Amino acid sequence: MELIIQGNVAKNCHPEGLRQGIDKQINYVESHGEIYGPRKVLVIGASSGYGLASRIAVAFGGGADTIGVSFEKSPGEKGIGSAGWYNNIFFRRRAHEKGLIAKNFIADAFSDTTRNDVIAYIKQEFGGSIDLLVYSVASGVRICPDGTRYTSTLGVRGQAFSGPGFDLETRKMVNQTLEPVTEQQLADTVKVMGGEDWQRWIDMLSAAGVLAEGFKTVAYSYTGPKSTWPLYKEGALGAAKAHLHATADQLDAQLQRINGHAYAVVCKALVTKASAFIPMFPLYITLLYKVMKQKRLHETCIEQMHRLMLNHLYPPMGNVVTDEERRIRLDDFELRPDVQQAVELLRKRVTTENFKTVGDFAGYLAEFYALNGFSMPDVDYSSELDLRQLVKEYSHA
Repeated sequence: MELIIQGNVAKNCHPEGLRQGIDKQINYVESHGEIYGPRKVLVIGASSGYGLASRIAVAFGGGADTIGVSFEKSPGEKGIGSAGWYNNIFFRRRAHEKGLIAKNFIADAFSDTTRNDVIAYIKQEFGGSIDLLVYSVASGVRICPDGTRYTSTLGVRGQAFSGPGFDLETRKMVNQTLEPVTEQQLADTVKVMGGEDWQRWIDMLSAAGVLAEGFKTVAYSYTGPKSTWPLYKEGALGAAKAHLHATADQLDAQLQRINGHAYAVVCKALVTKASAFIPMFPLYITLLYKVMKQKRLHETCIEQMHRLMLNHLYPPMGNVVTDEERRIRLDDFELRPDVQQAVELLRKRVTTENFKTVGDFAGYLAEFYALNGFSMPDVDYSSELDLRQLVKEYSHA
């Protein structure tokens, strides 16, 4: 069985490889320092990337019980199911082996019905309250409680922006263009990817009385170096992230009555299902990976999230570590001047012929494949998978 890629989208996954991926992340956390942090954690967007890594970090690094909300596909007549479906199952199994509660809600995170179901579960079966909420939703579409559908747009403000990017299906470097967004597209992107839904989760949980004293909440963001600003910070994505940061400040003030706090966490550039969609961005990641690995500064999702919990959000000294704008910075290594200078030197050398060796294209591909359970050691990818057996074993998340 091989990974099927269309454009930059993976169309299948391998359950055994995904199981190995979960085990690998758990092994890292268990061998890199205990987290003295939250005991009851809700993760919105828990099935992959930063959300999954956050859940693993607090559970296996700190012994936390967790609830995960994600929208995934089960195996069935229409196919093998989504990678996140299996990630949820393998996480739950390992957590149960450790004696931890691990509840999975396969549901629309934007829905009030989902929020009410989660609140009922917290009250009835989860001890009555949570002390950390991680918001890590990556979606291109949001249907609000009033039924209005919003779609995000990966675009720029002002003039169109062109540059080199990847076609992972053909493994070639191609020229890509981001078109200017309209004001309506900009507003819709903020609706989908900004902080409004995060705010609604906190409002409903607060009204239900299930936020513990000292409650904390985080949502993940990205800023990047100036070279990425036209396609990220200064584009539609940047507008959404600016709204997310403003929401963090608003929530922080709102949570003061329970001695609670809210933070935007600015992460480093990484290979995730979301970042693979952004034109031109994967090329920057390959150059960054090359430099950071050479300087022994590279971190994956699990290393970033373990560092977040251990050193920033729940540090031994007790004070949350932020910058002057109250943001938690996990992009500090990425933005070091020596790192960015080295990346810029590589960028000037890149051509359509040498991009695989100038940057860490092999490392990028390996991480992209691993997101879907491929390129993992000790997995026999030549063996056929029995879909009926998968349905029998993995039909319940």
